Amino acid sequence: MSFDNLGLSAGILRAVADEGYEQPTPVQEQAIPIVLAGRDLLAAAQTGTGKTAAFVLPILQLLSPTANASFSPARHPVRALILTPTRELAMQIAESVKGYGRHVPLRSALVYGGVPVDPQARETRAGIEILVATPGRLLDLVGQKAVNLSQVQIFVLDEADRMLDMGFIPDIRRIMDLLPAKRQNLLFSATFNDDVRRLSGSILIDPETVEVARRNTAVDTVRQLLIPVDRDRKTDLLAHLIRTRGWHQVLVFTRTKIAASRLARDLDRAGIAAIPIHSDRTQSERTRALADFKSGEVEVLVATDVASRGLDIEELPVVVNYELPLVAEDYLHRIGRTARAGLDGDAVSLACIDEVDLLRAIQRLLKRAIPWEVEPGFVPDRNVEPRPISGRSSPGATVRDAHETRAREGAPRRGGVRPRPAGTAGRRAYGR
Repeated sequence: MSFDNLGLSAGILRAVADEGYEQPTPVQEQAIPIVLAGRDLLAAAQTGTGKTAAFVLPILQLLSPTANASFSPARHPVRALILTPTRELAMQIAESVKGYGRHVPLRSALVYGGVPVDPQARETRAGIEILVATPGRLLDLVGQKAVNLSQVQIFVLDEADRMLDMGFIPDIRRIMDLLPAKRQNLLFSATFNDDVRRLSGSILIDPETVEVARRNTAVDTVRQLLIPVDRDRKTDLLAHLIRTRGWHQVLVFTRTKIAASRLARDLDRAGIAAIPIHSDRTQSERTRALADFKSGEVEVLVATDVASRGLDIEELPVVVNYELPLVAEDYLHRIGRTARAGLDGDAVSLACIDEVDLLRAIQRLLKRAIPWEVEPGFVPDRNVEPRPISGRSSPGATVRDAHETRAREGAPRRGGVRPRPAGTAGRRAYGR
C-alpha cells in the first residue's frame, strides 16, 4: 500500500513525499483510516515505527477543510491538542506537524516547561489550531488565560505509559476537564500494560485498537548484546569499545543524572567527545547537546531515562546501556532509539554482578536471554561480591519521576533490592 491509498489530500501527500517516504508503516496503514473515520483509537506501537505520523497526518487532513487565512485569533481556536510527557518528544512532534503541514494553512504551536512562558503565551493568544504541549506548561498557560481548550475536537495522549510512570495523571485529569465532552480521542503507547488499559477506559469511547507488535517485544532489527564487566571497569570498557569497534555516534544510558554527568566528563578526559543530557540541564543546553550529537561534533550523548522516549535521531547505529534500568520496560524504550524506520542497529549492555536482578527482569520481559560475550581484557572477577541496587526491578515496576519542572530522575528510593544469586545463565555470564 502507498500513502495515496489512505485518503490524504494532495498537499499532505506532497509533504510526505518531500520527507522521502513512499509507503506507510504498519501502524500508519492501520491507524490513519480509523482516525479519518472519526473513531477513538487505542494504539500500541514500539518506538521507531512511525506512530507520530500515524496521528499527525490524519489530524492535518481532518482540520484542513475548515482552515482559513484570517488574522483574527478568534478564527483560530485550538482544535487539536497533542499531549506528551517530555520536552524533547514534544519538539519532535511539533517538527512533524510543521513538516507534514507545510502545504496546509493551519497554525500550530509548541509549549513546554524549562523556558520563559511569555513568548509561548503570546504565540498561543495569537490563535493556533494545533497545540503540542507538555502537561505542566499547558496548565500554566491555561491559568494565564493564554490557552482556551473549549473547542478542541481531537485530543491525543502520546506515550501514555510514560505519562503514568512520570506521575502526570492528575494533570491529565485536570486538562481533560477543560475539554469539550464531545471530541475524538487518540491514545498512543509503547506498551499495553494494565495501567494503560485502565486509563484508556476512562478516556476512550468504543475505540478501535491497533497493536502492530507483540506485547513487550524488542524491535526485531536491533542486535542485542550483553557484555559482563566489573562495576569499576565499565568506563574503561566503554572507551575501549568506542575505539576498537569504530563507533562514531553512540547514545549511552545511565540511571541517574550524576552518573550521566560523571561518565561524560570521564569520556572527555579520555579523549572521546561526550556530553550529558538530563533534566538538570537547561532547555537550551539540552537542545544544543542534541544538535551537536546529530551533527557529529560530539561522539557520545549520555542520557538518563527521561530522554529515552524523546530522542529521534536518524540512523543512530549504537545504543549502550552503561547501567541497566530499574524498570524492565525502560530497556525497550532505550534500545528503541536505534534500528528505526527499518534500519539495523546495535544495543550493547554493560552489566556488572550488582545488576543480575535487573537483567533477569529484562529477560523475563523479552521472554528470552540476551546473547552475551566477554570482551578480552575485561573478564569479570569471579570473587567480587554483589552490592544492592536501590530501586525496584520487577517487570511491572514503575518509577515515579517528578513533574517536568522539578524532575528528580535518579533520586534514590527508600530501601533497596539485594540481588538474588544468579541463575545458571547469570553465573555463566558473570564467570560464577
